[in-house]
Amino acid sequence: MKKILIITYYWIPSGGAGVQRWVKFTKYLRHFGYEPVIYTPENPEYPSIDHSFEKDIPDDICVLKTPIWEPYEIYRSLTGKKGEKINAGFISENKKHSWKDKLSIWIRGNFLIPDPRRFWVKPSVKFLTAYIRENKIETVITTGPPHSMHLIGLGLKKEIASLQWIADFRDPWTNIDFYKDLNLNGLADSIHHRLERKVIQTADAVLVVSKGMEEEFKLLNPKLLKVIPNGFDSDDTALESVQTDRKFTISHIGTLNAARNPKVIWKALSELVQETNDLKNDLEIHLIGKTDFTVLEEINACGLSSNLVKTDYLPHHEAIQRQQSSQLLLLLINNSANAKGILTGKFFEYLAAKRPIIGVGPTDGDAAEILNQTNAGVMVDFDDVKAAKEAIITFYNKYKNNKLQIQSGSIEKFSRKSLTGELAELIKTLTNNQVIV
Repeated sequence: MKKILIITYYWIPSGGAGVQRWVKFTKYLRHFGYEPVIYTPENPEYPSIDHSFEKDIPDDICVLKTPIWEPYEIYRSLTGKKGEKINAGFISENKKHSWKDKLSIWIRGNFLIPDPRRFWVKPSVKFLTAYIRENKIETVITTGPPHSMHLIGLGLKKEIASLQWIADFRDPWTNIDFYKDLNLNGLADSIHHRLERKVIQTADAVLVVSKGMEEEFKLLNPKLLKVIPNGFDSDDTALESVQTDRKFTISHIGTLNAARNPKVIWKALSELVQETNDLKNDLEIHLIGKTDFTVLEEINACGLSSNLVKTDYLPHHEAIQRQQSSQLLLLLINNSANAKGILTGKFFEYLAAKRPIIGVGPTDGDAAEILNQTNAGVMVDFDDVKAAKEAIITFYNKYKNNKLQIQSGSIEKFSRKSLTGELAELIKTLTNNQVIV
């Protein structure tokens, strides 16, 4: 089998969404005739730990590791947060940013370009150049964020021109929702955009996870652009005898930052508990994952704190079980400029859970289109309280009558194995068209 080198910051035992895409690709690549080789840091800074993904990876997969230096101890010393985990996506769980936090963010945005993992780029290029040549590897894949991983790909492509490089973007770079929060000066902003263009135009192929991202990246003139979304693994979702909750549970699984705060849902629920008999007693709001303090403040302001059940983190297999036992799943799209193109990783596991979904986001976006195609739920706009109330009360009435079920279909194309087949076809296309330099 041909070896494929995959460069990823997030790897087992990392928890969260960032690790899942390439763990699952790695799991199935051998089915399509490719042998994955993983390159990842020896001592990374992970926001959470989850050993449940270890079952997906055969023991004999080659995992290369080298040390990484990240400036987080300096950050902790500056902000007085010694011993605390670093949250992704500017999640603040306890309080508003202090001046020390704001200074740290400014330094991160303007000096650590594209991100704090930049110090791993040069040593990685040196190490991997020798490894690639010795092992006759033809294809390398980088996945970001963090987008420093793509700078490693850029460096390898410069050293070995014949190398086929695929740059995988799980999230946008300069169009990500928190980019504005970096407080960039003009020079730093231009450097970010220049690096982004150089990566996208140099890579032999660029992967994105949604049609909306595809439209954005087309403007940067990539050589080859392909959409391969995230998905669900049937090995994870095929659980037996999961009983639905007795309460009317509305569950969100995953990181919930300020840009995803569904104020329209909290407002709708606040009004409905006043207008609807039994809802106050039946309702439970389950937030499973890191949650920004602004979300909890909004829930409290809407008089829903007594209905909230908060869990910081669950291992992946337990999160899957919670998805399947919930009465209603809450899908949240960032309220940002690129909202129409956002397809979160959990969305596809929501589909596989076969529980009704209520989404908050653009009603003409990629997620809304899939909800409609699969008959899995409804999407309400960020500010449409009336539509949110109508959707929730419809779901609640079905719950009261023991009829809260859906008949979703056409979801098998989103299975991880099927999507890995698409990746294998892309790799095959690139290597067949390879020109030796």
